[in-house]
Amino acid sequence: MYDAGTVSMQNTVGPFHAMRVYLGLIAKRAGSGVPEALVTKARNSIGEVFPVPADTVTSAIWRGPDAVLLAWSNEGDAHRNPGLLLEANGHAVGVNGYLADPADGARLLAGDHADTLGGCFAAFRAGAGELSAMTTVTRACPVFYAESDEIHAVGSRALQVHLVTREGVRWNALGLQSMIRQGYFLSDETPFEGVSALPPSSELLVRNGIRVVKTEALPRAEAVPGDARLKRAAVEALAGALLAAVEPVRNASEPVNLALTGGRDSRLMAALLHAARIPFRATTNGLDDHPDVIIARQIARSLRIEHTVIAPKQTEKKDAILVDHPLMRTLETLRTCEGMTSAYESIVGYLPYSPKPTMNGQSGEILRGGFLYSQGNLAPKALTRRVDAFFLKDDALFTDEANAHARELAAPWQAMDQCGALDHLYVTHRVGRWHASARAGSLRRGDPVQPFLDNRVVRVALGLDPLWRHSEEVVHDLIGTLAPKLRGLPLEGGPWRFRKDLPPTFAQRLRSRIRPVPEAVAKKGGGWNWRTSPGPVLSAVLRDGIDPDVLSAIVRPDAVKTMLDAPELKQPALAWNLYTVSAMLNGLNLDGEPVALEPIRVTVPNGTG
Repeated sequence: MYDAGTVSMQNTVGPFHAMRVYLGLIAKRAGSGVPEALVTKARNSIGEVFPVPADTVTSAIWRGPDAVLLAWSNEGDAHRNPGLLLEANGHAVGVNGYLADPADGARLLAGDHADTLGGCFAAFRAGAGELSAMTTVTRACPVFYAESDEIHAVGSRALQVHLVTREGVRWNALGLQSMIRQGYFLSDETPFEGVSALPPSSELLVRNGIRVVKTEALPRAEAVPGDARLKRAAVEALAGALLAAVEPVRNASEPVNLALTGGRDSRLMAALLHAARIPFRATTNGLDDHPDVIIARQIARSLRIEHTVIAPKQTEKKDAILVDHPLMRTLETLRTCEGMTSAYESIVGYLPYSPKPTMNGQSGEILRGGFLYSQGNLAPKALTRRVDAFFLKDDALFTDEANAHARELAAPWQAMDQCGALDHLYVTHRVGRWHASARAGSLRRGDPVQPFLDNRVVRVALGLDPLWRHSEEVVHDLIGTLAPKLRGLPLEGGPWRFRKDLPPTFAQRLRSRIRPVPEAVAKKGGGWNWRTSPGPVLSAVLRDGIDPDVLSAIVRPDAVKTMLDAPELKQPALAWNLYTVSAMLNGLNLDGEPVALEPIRVTVPNGTG
C-alpha cells in the first residue's frame, strides 16, 4: 500500500463545496468610487442569479476606496473554512470552491497565485485601488468579467456581471453558435454580450483602471518514461498529488460515502481513500446481477468496507412516461447554468445544502487522456476529423458568419499536435465550460470533493504523455500502487486497454488456474432514453418551440425548416440545442417562471418499459 504518512495532515473543518456567489466591482477612475446605485443593483440582482430560496442566503461585503467585493452563500450553519470573506491589512479575498489546505486562504489574501495550491477553486481579491481574480488549471469554478464606462466587474455568475455592466439582458447571438453545435461553449464566450470567461490558469488584475489578464499555458506533456523504474516514479508522483487532494475529507464528521461502480474511476477513488486511511463506505445502485453490483461487492470485500446496494424501485411496466415540458427544462438550465448548457441536460434539482462528505469517479477521463480516451482510431486523419467535428459539425446548417467564427475558434486547436489537442480540449472546455456550468445544480445542495479536478493533480496528470494515459496503464498502476488488494479484480465492460493485445503473464496464468476470475464483465445495455428517442409528441413540441427566424443570425432558417420537416428528428440532441437557444433569444424570462406547462407524455417503446 502507498504510505499515507508521506502526506501532511491538515486540521480542516467542513471544506465541502456549496454554492457561493462572488462579485467584485472597481471604479475605472481613481478616487471616483463605485457608485452606490451599482452596489444596490448588484444586491438586488441576487434573486435572479442565485437559484436557491432567498431565506437560505447569507451575505458579506468588503468596501475599499475604489473597490467593492460582495459575497453570498447558501451554506447556512455549515462552518466552512475559509469563511465567505477573509480580511486583513486592507485586503479581502473570497474563495469559491475549496482549498486542499484551508490555511492557503491566507496565502491568497497575501497575494499568492493559484498555480501551486491544491483544491478546486477560484479566488476573488480586492484591495485599495485594485481588484483581481484567478482560476485553476481546470476552471471548474469559473470566473467571468466585463466592463462598463464606469467600472470593471468580475464575478462567479456571468449574468450578474452582465447586469451590473449593461441595462437589461443582451444576448451574444454569434457566440451561441457552439451552444447549438455541441450544447456548451468551445471558447471563452458566454451567452451575454460583453461578458467573457477567464481562461484556465489565469489571473485578472485591475489596477489604475486598466485590466490585464495573464494566462499560463497548460502543462506540457513529457515523453513516456523509458523504463519501469521511471514509470513507477511518475505514477507515484501522481499518487502523491491524489493523496494530498483527499485531505479535505479527513476530519469529516462521518465516513465519506463513495458512489462505487464496476468501472475504473470510482475504483481508483476507493483505492485512494483506502491508501489515505480515510474512513469511507460505498454505495452502488442496481440489481444483484448487474456488473456494477457484482464487481463493487468484490471491491468492498477486498478493502473490508461497508457496502450498500440500492436496488431500483420495481414498478409495473408502463406504456408511457411523463417528462417535464422542454420550456421548463430550458428555464432551469438558464437560471441555474446561465444558458451555458442545453436543455438536453438533466440538471440536479435543488435540495437544502448538506455538508455530508460524498465522492465519485466523475472527471476521471482527465487521467485517461481527456477526449482522447474515447477515440478508438488514433490515425492522424481520424484525430484531425475529431478535432474539426467539435467546432465545425453540421456546417451546412449554419450561416457563413457563424461558420467563419467557428473556424476562427478551431484554428489554434487544429494547429496543435492532435493528441494533445484532444487532451487539452477536454480540460479547457468540457470541464472548464460544460462541467463548470452543469455542476451549479449540485453545488446548491453540496457537492463532493473531486480529487480528479484538484489543481495539482491535473497539473501532474497533464504532464504525462496523453497516449500513455489513453492506454489506461497509468490508472491501472495507480490502483495497484494505492491498493494492491484490488489487482486482478474484473472490470465492467472490457479489459484494461494496454492489456488487450498482451499475452497473459506467468503469474496471471497461475492465478487463473487457482481462482479463475474474468478480467472483464460485459456491460448491460444502456436502455431507452426519452431525450434521444423523444417520440412523436415530444418531437412535435420541440419542433414548435424552434423559431428559425429568431435564430437567423446563427443558422440558415431554410436548413432548419428542412431538418424539422423530416418525419422523425434524426438529430434529437441538435434539436434540443436549437430549442434552448431559440427560447433564450425569444426572451424566456430569467427571473420568473412561464405559465404552468403540463408535462409531456412520451410513449415507451415495446419491451423497454
